[in-house]
Amino acid sequence: MTLNAKVRNAQNQKGFTLVEIAIVMVIIGLLIGGVLKGQSMIQNAKVKRVVKQADELRAAVMTFYDKYACYPGDENDDRFPPDDGNGGNANGQIAGNEEEYLFEDLKCAGIISGAYDGAGNDSLPTHAFGDIVRILWVDPGQGANHFIRYESLPWDVCLEIDIKYDDGEYDTGSIRANEVYEVASDDIQYFYMPL
Repeated sequence: MTLNAKVRNAQNQKGFTLVEIAIVMVIIGLLIGGVLKGQSMIQNAKVKRVVKQADELRAAVMTFYDKYACYPGDENDDRFPPDDGNGGNANGQIAGNEEEYLFEDLKCAGIISGAYDGAGNDSLPTHAFGDIVRILWVDPGQGANHFIRYESLPWDVCLEIDIKYDDGEYDTGSIRANEVYEVASDDIQYFYMPL
């Protein structure tokens, strides 16, 4: 093969130019950025849903209290709410099985909707991250009171909510957790927001 034939053969070979490779890399970068931004938006929406759920639960419990002069779950009067299958001990504290009766009472009073029958964890609502939510009388380290307890929330969600609405410390302020907010903890077992 002559030198001219080799040059012509080399000129006929096609390949990617640096500009074409750069364009492909930019497109891949934009796609990855879009996916990451989408995941961030989903996470933010879930965090906002947790906070909104707490507000909705507070409003529901206080509406019941205003209407019946007792806490849902803790009531023990067969006359209200209608169709209520369970009664509490009327001591002013939502504790024990009353945690499960609470959502049944709210449903029977027409304050919330759902299939709550007061029969265990299956009749408790879930939060945006998939585990259950309770309202109960408990002392998470600042004195006993009624709290909304989220079970198994990611640590970074707990920290974000605590920073935004309280002091950012797991063991002080009105929002509490049962463990330190850190990567090693994965999910916080119990996260408390005041009722």
